[in-house]
Amino acid sequence: MELIYTHQIASSLNLSLKQVNNIISLHDEGSTIPFIARYRKEATGNLDEVVISSVIDQIKYFNDLEKRKETVVKTIEDAGKLTPELKKRIDACISATELEDIYLPYKPKRKTKATVAIEKGLEPLAKLIFEQGLDSVEEAASKYINEQVKDTAEALQGARDIMAEWISENEQARNIIRKLFSESAVVSSRVLTSKKDESDAQKYRDYFEYKESLAQSPSHRILAIRRGEKEGFLIMDINIDKEEGVGELKRSMLTASNVAAQQVSLAIEDSFSRLLKPAMETEFRMASKTKADEEAIRVFAENLRQLLLASPLGQKRIMAIDPGFRTGCKVVCLDENGNFLKYNTIFPHAPQNDWNGATQTIKELVATYDIEAIGYGNGTASKETDQLVRAIDFGKPVSVFMVNESGASIYSASEVAREEFPDEDLTVRGAISIGRRLLDPLSELVKIDAKSIGVGQYQHDVNQNRLKEALDQVVESCVNFVGVDVNTASKHLLTYVSGLGNTVAKNIVEYRAKHGGFKSRDELKKVAMLGPKAFEQCAGFLRIQNAANPLDNSAVHPESYHVVEAMAAKTGSSVMELIQNPAIRKQVKVNDYVSETIGQFTIGDILKELEKPGRDPRSPIEEFRFADGVSSMADLKPGMKIPGIVTNITNFGAFVDVGVKQDGLVHISHLSNRFISDLNEAVKLGQKVMAMVLEVDPARKRISLSLKEAAEKTQTEKRTVVGPRKTVTQAEPANSFQAKLMELKKKFKD
Repeated sequence: MELIYTHQIASSLNLSLKQVNNIISLHDEGSTIPFIARYRKEATGNLDEVVISSVIDQIKYFNDLEKRKETVVKTIEDAGKLTPELKKRIDACISATELEDIYLPYKPKRKTKATVAIEKGLEPLAKLIFEQGLDSVEEAASKYINEQVKDTAEALQGARDIMAEWISENEQARNIIRKLFSESAVVSSRVLTSKKDESDAQKYRDYFEYKESLAQSPSHRILAIRRGEKEGFLIMDINIDKEEGVGELKRSMLTASNVAAQQVSLAIEDSFSRLLKPAMETEFRMASKTKADEEAIRVFAENLRQLLLASPLGQKRIMAIDPGFRTGCKVVCLDENGNFLKYNTIFPHAPQNDWNGATQTIKELVATYDIEAIGYGNGTASKETDQLVRAIDFGKPVSVFMVNESGASIYSASEVAREEFPDEDLTVRGAISIGRRLLDPLSELVKIDAKSIGVGQYQHDVNQNRLKEALDQVVESCVNFVGVDVNTASKHLLTYVSGLGNTVAKNIVEYRAKHGGFKSRDELKKVAMLGPKAFEQCAGFLRIQNAANPLDNSAVHPESYHVVEAMAAKTGSSVMELIQNPAIRKQVKVNDYVSETIGQFTIGDILKELEKPGRDPRSPIEEFRFADGVSSMADLKPGMKIPGIVTNITNFGAFVDVGVKQDGLVHISHLSNRFISDLNEAVKLGQKVMAMVLEVDPARKRISLSLKEAAEKTQTEKRTVVGPRKTVTQAEPANSFQAKLMELKKKFKD
């Protein structure tokens, strides 16, 4: 990458040139973001995944810009208009917007009013008038009357058309109007009169007569208006004050007060209304959409991250129930590794109401398969199913958990599910997925298209390629943050491990099946197509339990094993003793092991890992119960305090399941008594909360809740949130990394 770009990246992100160049080199060599962040801290100066990702995004941006420059230069050169000065300007350009402004006058055009006037021979007249030195434009125009131009009025009109296009293509003029749009543009929407009374239009009622500063309009409102426009109910406009815009242009471009200047003034007014304003509106429509997309994607990505890192139950024998009424509840039993053992259907709810039969079946299954926990989906009949299982005396402790089943039906009909359970019905697969989510949410959710997991905001309206890229990055980050047991992980989970892909992941599973599992990390080198580079990228993230070398079940990379062995030798212990004995580890002095290739960051990480090698960084799971006697909206009363679970987080509030088949909304103003700039400062996805009912509207199926009192209590307790990049306290919310990424991107774009 050219030096000008690396300097620009370093400057925009406040990094050193060395950090940027090292990231570029590592990325070009095939290193993944998780690998760079975890195992190349000396090269990056201990940068986290967000900053590394931002550097790589800018690398892509400038690579695309360079390709665009090549196209622009070739087009202008083919037209015979490329000068050394113009080529130099293009080469020095670091902004796509600036490049397009430079290119605009040379861009091949379709037929316009200006091109028609030029064909009539009126360009020289336009040049004379634009210089604003003529005392008589009529006299000058009369010289251009011919077979194509019947009179001076037509000649002057043609000249104004040409000047209007020049003005619209003038960089200074475009920047004047662009600045006004940036500072004072207003976004507005109105309903199509013919559609106003349609029932489907009512969901956009808030935008029938809406107006707001574009700069202040939040992403969810921009996306809502655009959706309403796309569906044919709304008309969206982005405007600035015409008088202010035209006035600024005239102050910039009028140099005289004669009749020629009057013609230029008319051309300016025409250029603003017909060309400049529509062009800038289109530009800012796209920019506001991109900004709204990025914010919606950020919200979705953060929610997905929290869902993927939800607490796992761990290796327990479980019963999973997919609740239902008419078609019954689908019940499956799984062993501690998630292997399918048994399927049955029970009908405890209406219309069959076989409560006793269902109770007996569940008791028998729990006893037969030594079930330790029961997980039920949070969809239809979930509250009734919770009451059923909690009323049973199993004669031993059996934990009960509600499981978020979003996307389970998508999985059950997927190729992945058919491959895993070719002989089972869709309903059986769905119940198995619910159970496996309880055992390990991350391992199961990676099998589902992230867009199908209902934790997003307008996810179907945003740029789908950008959404997929962001969500894939979140999944990859989470998988590598937690680490993967190479002997139990599915092919789908292995696919997201740093350095692996579909083919190598499949080869690992096949090798495992043939050879009875891996005994060491070094054995990974025997897998087909897993070469030295892939081994370097993946080895530190793969775990092998009960390996001969205890480091194989840790996040210590094989390339650093010699460091641990040196530590053990110097303290007169074995590697296992070094891991098990804190007193021995205290004897280790970091500086004794720093070398040209391994620095203090890596040594520090090694010592931290030796404290708890292979430890799952996710929080322990907690049981939860909805309020007794509350099963429908009719049971809710204003002022009532009830337990709930946060199911979704958006920019305007959080949705909470309180067990009445309709999630309630906690508006951002009711999340805390203090101002919060980000909802994740107050709540997390899957968090258990105590909410107060503010309002219940059965007709519109809306429940308004408040968490203010609960939030105040929570804010007084300093808690630690674990994320895929680092551990943060409440003073720095877990999603601050995603927010930081957006801030960095915005800073760069600006």
